[in-house]
Amino acid sequence: MAFSLNKVMLLGNLGKDAEHRFTTNNKSVSSFSLATTRSYKGKDDNWVEETTWHNVIAWGLSDFYKEKLVKGAKFFIEGRIQTRNYEAKDGTKRYVTEIIAEKLIPLDGRGGSTGTADNSSFTSAPAAESAAPDDDLPF
Repeated sequence: MAFSLNKVMLLGNLGKDAEHRFTTNNKSVSSFSLATTRSYKGKDDNWVEETTWHNVIAWGLSDFYKEKLVKGAKFFIEGRIQTRNYEAKDGTKRYVTEIIAEKLIPLDGRGGSTGTADNSSFTSAPAAESAAPDDDLPF
């Protein structure tokens, strides 16, 4: 079996307040956009900032996280990339690339709490299972 990995880590700010809803099976789903910015020197030797917007989906968030997912809030997001398609109302096929969040960590004091002082983080999947303890690793 070939080894593969689908993992993304992002550090950025929310572009607007998250949208929270429930599926027909009564599962909580939250969606929001996260901006990441890269700075580099352009050809004219001036600094250029390039912003990329990421669509993020998070399942089963507690009210604590729902309250913190507001415009401008800084978050660390760890998850995986997913591409899906659907048919638009005009009959054309559309493709959407999203980040499925598996871990969220608030990084600033928005929402009335520091977010980092209590090491609060959300993990949607159980921790990785290991067949052997990591005690024998040389690093």
